[in-house]
Amino acid sequence: MGWLCALAALGAAPFAPASAQSLVLERCRLEAEGVPAAFARCGTLVVPEDPAAPAGSTVEIFVARIGALSATPKADPLLLIAGGPGQSTVDFYLQLRGAFEQARRDRDIVLVDQRGTGRSATGFTCTTPDDLALDTAGPEALERVIDDCQSALKHDPRFYTTSVAVQDLDRVRGALGVASWNVYGVSYGTRVAQHYLRRFPDRVRAVVLDGVVPPELALGPDIAREAQRALTQIFARCAADAACGARFGDLSAHFRELLARLDTAARAAPGSRPPLSSLELRALVRFMSYSGATVALLPVLLNEAYGGNYAPLASHAKTTLRDLPESLSFPMSNSVTCTEDVPFITADSTQGLGDTYLGTAIVDALKLICGRWPTGARDDDFKQPVVSDKPVLLLSGDNDPITPPTYAERVVTGGLTNTKHLIGHDQGHGLVAVGCVPRVLRAFLEHPAPAALDGGCLDAEPATPFFLSLLGPAP
Repeated sequence: MGWLCALAALGAAPFAPASAQSLVLERCRLEAEGVPAAFARCGTLVVPEDPAAPAGSTVEIFVARIGALSATPKADPLLLIAGGPGQSTVDFYLQLRGAFEQARRDRDIVLVDQRGTGRSATGFTCTTPDDLALDTAGPEALERVIDDCQSALKHDPRFYTTSVAVQDLDRVRGALGVASWNVYGVSYGTRVAQHYLRRFPDRVRAVVLDGVVPPELALGPDIAREAQRALTQIFARCAADAACGARFGDLSAHFRELLARLDTAARAAPGSRPPLSSLELRALVRFMSYSGATVALLPVLLNEAYGGNYAPLASHAKTTLRDLPESLSFPMSNSVTCTEDVPFITADSTQGLGDTYLGTAIVDALKLICGRWPTGARDDDFKQPVVSDKPVLLLSGDNDPITPPTYAERVVTGGLTNTKHLIGHDQGHGLVAVGCVPRVLRAFLEHPAPAALDGGCLDAEPATPFFLSLLGPAP
């Protein structure tokens, strides 16, 4: 079968519920670097690589079930879906497990590493440079990484997309003997959660979308726009804070000058260059904008570099950019992005990116990757808004640099009719671990009636105070 014919068959294959399989779970220890381990019951579910060819090659899906604190847990567990695309859900849980302890009082928590990620990546891994980032990778280096990665894969990258992943999730549900469950998704995981709701509405009791991605959105061009919006708000918050404004002055102007200085320094002799480039600074600022804790450091780090002390900023850049390839699956991320986003980027959508501090670097890198990476399986209705009356709790940070509150409002107007949208003031990407949100999450799961949910406690959650020196914030 030819390439185009194969993809046509993928798109046209009729959806059919997977037959139930058995899944034996055994006591296990879940570990990730730098965080405490957790005990669970774990197992591996073998599923077809291509759902339309059940007799063909197979993929192993890792599943962990964290027992509820109650001796008599509710029958509907909470399924977690991580972001990325490409993050391990198990690792995500281990990093933020405290945020889900309230929900675990009454319900088991189910963790499924999506195919191609974490413990479900057998045969779908490749080696990438320690500092690989779309913001900083040059075209030639990126081309080599893409080609070397594809040659290392033992599975077909066309089958590592959201449309296939939701079928894996429902196979897991059936194998666990769960009639219906609650679904939490964060960032890219909200795309998976919405598509699962679309495909399997009768298997969903309630949904939590944290950092919402509308199905119809083509992620790429908006990354630079939203990053610029968030940074402008961060600088404005510092200026409005008496201590921060007095200490650091016009951060926006200083940031622009710092970028220009680093651009000029790149043309100087190697021994006289600062220890980071303007591209690395742009990438660092974007990633630090995600979290309130790292946002608090931005003014002092930029101020130190502006004054000539680049070491603290360079140290943060080295650590942050080095950890990126380890936390996300490069091939799985490519399969998702090259199927679900890049084909929908229009020329009009990239206009004005030159006015942002990130420019067109990310879109250029994505287009380069997807020019060399295959487009995969995508359901015909995948890019349409999800229509449902299931109870949905939406969580947004108003300083989120990639999934702003307006994205959550789009899925509400698009077809989710039974919702509650909570917005964290001066908060970033992902709210589940912020202040009272774990308690709100449990309340929603206990009584999934969005209209009656009281989320007012989130309004009282303060932003992390800005550091006024490298030693910390003011007393």
